[in-house]
Amino acid sequence: MKKTREKGVVSHLPALIFVVAVSLSYGVNVEGGGCSRNPVIFNMGDSNSDTGSVLNGFGFVRPPPFGRLFHRFVGRVSDGRLIIDFLCENLTTSYLTPYLKSMGSNFTNGANFAVGGGKTFPRFDFFNLGLQTVQFFWFQNQSIELTSKGYKGFVKEEDFKNALYMIDIGQNDLALAFGNSSYAQVVERIPTFIAEIEYAIVSLYEHGGRKLWVHNTGPLGCLPQQLANISRSSHEFDRQGCLKSRNNAAKRFNKQLKALCKKLRAEMKDATIVYVDIFAIKYDLVANAKLYGFENPLMVCCGHGGPPYNFDNLIQCGGLGFSVCEEGSNYVSWDGLHYTQAANQFLANKILSTNFSTPPLPFHFFCNK
Repeated sequence: MKKTREKGVVSHLPALIFVVAVSLSYGVNVEGGGCSRNPVIFNMGDSNSDTGSVLNGFGFVRPPPFGRLFHRFVGRVSDGRLIIDFLCENLTTSYLTPYLKSMGSNFTNGANFAVGGGKTFPRFDFFNLGLQTVQFFWFQNQSIELTSKGYKGFVKEEDFKNALYMIDIGQNDLALAFGNSSYAQVVERIPTFIAEIEYAIVSLYEHGGRKLWVHNTGPLGCLPQQLANISRSSHEFDRQGCLKSRNNAAKRFNKQLKALCKKLRAEMKDATIVYVDIFAIKYDLVANAKLYGFENPLMVCCGHGGPPYNFDNLIQCGGLGFSVCEEGSNYVSWDGLHYTQAANQFLANKILSTNFSTPPLPFHFFCNK
């Protein structure tokens, strides 16, 4: 696939044509998910669902071509929209406003607490999951107080009871653990990560959350950044070219997370906890990329170095000397760690199918009376 050197502003399709085109590409329903009341969502996680927390909280602006399909950088580590954006579109609601956005914010449909780099452990370290829940509690307290005084743009008390609470985290915990530990040592740490997710879910429940949507972690061993940075022997790769150790650790994490959700369903009889198998969805995309119309799933769209991964830790996307695939190219990986908008749209469509959810409830289950 031809690549173009990124030198400045790139050309774009007119906005209207672009929106129509991407909405139809993979059959994602943007006509509405059947809500009978205003959908309210609170999301917690890492850069896979961060819609601007790092940008608004730290003023960190990534250079072009990040956000090129938005025509500017809007806080997402991708060329365009994330899975969470497509899920919001399915409900015909606005994209989630980052909790850390201090100006021009409208929180009537919820807030996004996810922060790039977020982990489960340590609990209150650098916007990790535990701290994100604490931020939510303060937001809940202030929102109820302000709406009672007539202020607009916040969530009403009754809407907190009917809201969806989403958690999508764990990738960074595993990736960082592999940086200084053996496979066996990483596996030993997984129960600690799961315990932090349990703490977050129970805390949200104690603050009125009754509808939870939990994503498991994806195939870490299929990320080009993981594949390119460490020297390995051929026996460490699976049939798709992914690292067995990384993916096996992710599977162990997911097995324990699924068991946790089952346990909490039994303990929280009046709560609904949906577990979504993101690993299966993403691995299917990697394994059957050509069938779905995508380019080499282990090749980075925006990076440096050429085949097989086009990832160089010293010359990453946006850095001096990088190259980027042409707009319209169906790459899976955007920068070696994150997915392209095209891939995110495909993934969102699979999530909305309910085929990967336990129990298999439609995404809009929480916003119907």
